[in-house]
Amino acid sequence: MENTAAKAAFLKDEFVNLLSTLNPSAKGLWGKMNAHQMVEHMSFSFRQASGKDTYPLLTPEENIPKVQAFLMSDKTFRENTPNAIIGDDTIPEKNATIADALNELQTEINDFFAVFQATPDASFINPFFGMLNYDMWVQLLYKHSLHHLRQFGITPNT
Repeated sequence: MENTAAKAAFLKDEFVNLLSTLNPSAKGLWGKMNAHQMVEHMSFSFRQASGKDTYPLLTPEENIPKVQAFLMSDKTFRENTPNAIIGDDTIPEKNATIADALNELQTEINDFFAVFQATPDASFINPFFGMLNYDMWVQLLYKHSLHHLRQFGITPNT
């Protein structure tokens, strides 16, 4: 799956369905989050991508070309990749059930695509990768989704 359109279709049409197979309290093969927390973490990522939640740039400006080159590559995120925003603790679940969290995630996914459909030239800051346009956000969200699917032992048909 190489192009942005195919990755976008995966995010829109397949990602939440794959996650819906998880037991809410399932622990990943690595990391601290259970399945429910990971789903909410992905909603948070989509909110950043649509410009709803913003954080300052944490990566030094001189490193942005290097981290963006990694982002646009086929290289995967390492297991236990630290996230300075989350820190060492997991974030408490805000939705009562994983079904509610999955519904929220699908809403955030839909909102992300609606924002860029309305304003195709928009760019929003990611605290680790800098200013990202639509293609870069789709790449990041796709890479991030595959990372968490792997974490919970799900292999998509990509």
